[in-house]
Amino acid sequence: MKLKPPGKEKVYVKVNSDFDSTGYMQPRTITWDDGRVFKIDQVKDFHPNNGSEHPSCDCYTVIIRGEEKLLFFERTDPRFVSRVGRWYIEKAVQ
Repeated sequence: MKLKPPGKEKVYVKVNSDFDSTGYMQPRTITWDDGRVFKIDQVKDFHPNNGSEHPSCDCYTVIIRGEEKLLFFERTDPRFVSRVGRWYIEKAVQ
């Protein structure tokens, strides 16, 4: 029996963000469904719409508790003006 390579699934999370005077979105905390809150210590890198793997997402490389994580902002359909987008992380699945 062949084992399937591990995949990834999106886990949508609540993120509190600040916006600076230029409109740059700076994520500050991540809140899980179970209520745990994690402070984002640093945004190390940002890539808008990183193309093939995540075509409608911006990718933030963040530092949380000394560990580097990827945080994605998925832009919503422009027809829904009250929804700009939503945040997710990727979780490995077997």
